[in-house]
Amino acid sequence: MAETQKVEIGFEGGQVVPVRLTAEELKDLRKQVEKGGWHDVDTEDGTLSVYAGKVAFLRIDSGAQKVGF
Repeated sequence: MAETQKVEIGFEGGQVVPVRLTAEELKDLRKQVEKGGWHDVDTEDGTLSVYAGKVAFLRIDSGAQKVGF
């Protein structure tokens, strides 16, 4: 199974959807955000249909581990 990383999809209006994507899925999503329109994102929980024209940001986890108290 391909390794996934945590990505948060932020929309106009403030909604944020956290998902786990492979590098290839993230690349496809970024291309679709540039074009706009509807895009299906396959996640561990099912398919998420995203209107890419309303995406305000993609926050991609760096993978760095943090220790906090």
